[in-house]
Amino acid sequence: MSQLSFFSAESVPPAVADLTGMLAAAGQVVMVGGGARLSVVVDDHWRARALAAMISDAGLEAEITRTEEDTPLVRTAVDVRLVGIATAWTRGAVKTVPPPWVPGPRELRAWTLAAGVPDADRYLLGLDPHAPDTHSPLASALMRVGIAPTLIGTRGARPALRISGRRRLSRLVENVGEPPNDLEALSAWPRI
Repeated sequence: MSQLSFFSAESVPPAVADLTGMLAAAGQVVMVGGGARLSVVVDDHWRARALAAMISDAGLEAEITRTEEDTPLVRTAVDVRLVGIATAWTRGAVKTVPPPWVPGPRELRAWTLAAGVPDADRYLLGLDPHAPDTHSPLASALMRVGIAPTLIGTRGARPALRISGRRRLSRLVENVGEPPNDLEALSAWPRI
């Protein structure tokens, strides 16, 4: 059993802003009527369940469905509390990273749940291949929290921020907290 860190996702109360970590991955936010909806397609059902739990913890209604390609999709119901996020994270129809955005522990957890994968002795946080202009700002945002990543896969391969080195990985592990209670999650969770 590990000791709870003062900086881990478990030590911070849930908030709607936590879900911006989904946007750091391939998440999307759209305005619908007087509200907005946040969604992300994920590779595994355990990821969708864990993100749905985060959405519910933040006080929003969550829904898990499947895409036409039969891939898990998790999304919020349309909610007025997401309008500020939609406004900050889009310019017209293009996803952007707001300049002051700094991922806290729960945002990092949402990002890890949406698109984190181990890569030998490193860890990858997936990026949105359809929003290449977000890649460098997201790398800068991670640097501001003491996790200096390397941008990889910008030409053809799946883009991601690679985190390597014991200190950087420790910082990530400390922030995202314990993996969801799922065997598949355990093998995909960052570790030192």
